This record gives sequence, C-alpha cells and structure tokens, in this order.
Amino acid sequence: MNTKNPTSKPTRKEAEDAVRTLISWAGDDPKREGLIETPKRVVKSYEEFYEGYGQNPTEILSKVFEEIEGYDEIVLVKDILLESHCEHHMVPILGKAHVAYLPDKRVVGLSKLARVVDLYAKRLQTQETMTAQIADTINDVLKPKGVAVVIDAEHQCMSSRGVSKKGTSTVTSRMLGVFRDNQKSRMEFMNLIAL
Repeated sequence: MNTKNPTSKPTRKEAEDAVRTLISWAGDDPKREGLIETPKRVVKSYEEFYEGYGQNPTEILSKVFEEIEGYDEIVLVKDILLESHCEHHMVPILGKAHVAYLPDKRVVGLSKLARVVDLYAKRLQTQETMTAQIADTINDVLKPKGVAVVIDAEHQCMSSRGVSKKGTSTVTSRMLGVFRDNQKSRMEFMNLIAL
C-alpha cells in the first residue's frame, strides 16, 4: 500500500490481473486448469503476508499492568518465529526474534511483544529496519529503562537466488537505554538468548 496516498490502493481485481500477467510473463497460461484459481489464492495469501500495514503497534502495547510487586529485572521473550518478505525481491525472510525490555514500574502482556514482531514482519521489509522498528516502538510506548532486540534470519533472496548461499543467516540488533549504556545489562541479555 502506498503510505503517502492510501486511497490509491489497487482493487482486488487489479491485483488478480497483475498475478495473471506474471503467470503469462513466466511462460505459462493463466487459463490452464491448475492456474485458473491461482490469482485469487495469491491475492488472499498477500493479504496475510502484508496484514501488518493495517495494524497499529501502539494499540497492541496500550494495555499495561502496574501491579508487578516491584519486579525490576529483564523481561525476555525469545525465539519468536518470524516470517517477513524482503522489500527488494518480495521473497521470504525466515527467522527468530529475541525481544527484551527492562520495565519501569509497568509491564505488558508477553504475547503483545510477539504481536509487535508479527506486525512489522508482515510488511515489506529489510531486516535492519524491522529490528529498529520493533525496538523503537516498544521503547516509545512502554517507556522502559531499556529495550533489546536481536533478529537472526535467513533471507531467501540470498539463499534461493542470486549467490544461492543456503544456510546463511543475518543477525541484527538494536539496544536502547540500559542495554546500550550498561555492558552488564547487555551481557545478561546476550547470555539469556544463548541459553
């Protein structure tokens, strides 16, 4: 979706016609029995792949809990599976995210951290941008003492085409607050995600 002018979004029919054009371009017949329903299926799958554009991360993180009995240590959700799509080739990015924050008198439901990862993953992305968006959103909304995000993912644009280097992974990180400024906090986070 064009974020500058969301009203210019193509219709479903236009999207399906575009898939038919790509099928023809690839050298096949979009009217062939096995491909007749493909444009509808592709558009439906794209609705799922890119549903993050229609979600608001601030709403996801808006419900917090202040009754935490003085808890003041790291909250970490690790190994959050993510599926995204490279904005350069529109092929999958598959990996895991590790998300931590150090609360400042309030916490958020753990599933909300995974939902924020999904929201940004369900957009056309670069891994670097996605990592920063997840960390910055958690930091801006929850106002914790610190946020740490590490993503480890395989890019199909590198493993299934181009240089074809299967099994390679890319690791990105964003450290904010105490995780940036305090080596002890950063090492505690890194040790916890290595367990």
